[in-house]
Amino acid sequence: MEERLIKRLMTSIKCESCGRNYEPGNVDVIGHREDMWFLRVLCSKCHTQCLVAAVVREGKVPAEVNELIGSGAADFRYKKIEVDDVLDMHNFLMDFDGDFSKLFGQEKRR
Repeated sequence: MEERLIKRLMTSIKCESCGRNYEPGNVDVIGHREDMWFLRVLCSKCHTQCLVAAVVREGKVPAEVNELIGSGAADFRYKKIEVDDVLDMHNFLMDFDGDFSKLFGQEKRR
């Protein structure tokens, strides 16, 4: 998939702070591995910056996604990221080897 298409897809996403759609010129592709894309987006209205990690695959949209969109996904809101969240992610990434398949393929054992 081309960077140009990824940037265009991001224009359908709204800024969590002010609700304005992102503009293609304010979407920077940091990198990608296979279907996992890492982006930095900047809102042109409120100047909020976000880092985005997204899995983007070509092909059919899974039924679960269609159900979510149909059931009011626009009402879904993310919680604000706090300093502790960033520190937790930093600590996690210090030891993470980059193997997302292993990370998501195993169930947590209690």
